[in-house]
Amino acid sequence: MTRILMVCLGNICRSPLAHGILASKLSSKDYFVDSAGTASYHIGKKPDIRSIKVAKQNGINISSQRARSFEVNDFDNFDLIFAMDESNYRDIINLARNSNDTMKVKLLLQANDSLTNKNVPDPYYGDQSDFEYVFNLLDETCDLLIRQI
Repeated sequence: MTRILMVCLGNICRSPLAHGILASKLSSKDYFVDSAGTASYHIGKKPDIRSIKVAKQNGINISSQRARSFEVNDFDNFDLIFAMDESNYRDIINLARNSNDTMKVKLLLQANDSLTNKNVPDPYYGDQSDFEYVFNLLDETCDLLIRQI
């Protein structure tokens, strides 16, 4: 089984969406998808209501997810770790213990060659349209990622 972790800052907006989208596209008997945040602001909380709403509008239920912090043992528990932006990528890499840990970490949008900006924008301070944009960006990128993994 391939284990994939999506990581953003608070684990309530981008990474829960990426987690839900990718999990909806992959077989649960062959893949396990989870998400985490590099900060501990929202541990135990549900995804942002706007993330839940846009996912639900697209047939995906992420309301049972709960925010958690990225931990060093995630390097042992996951085969692939995808950061939503360069800042979170650096935070994850700074926790890496060796080159094997580092090799597991990538920017999610690296899977999307049509984009020059490889940072998933954080919709937290935006409105519903920002969450819809992020959902569509992640949905398209997850389709591309599946072809690569």
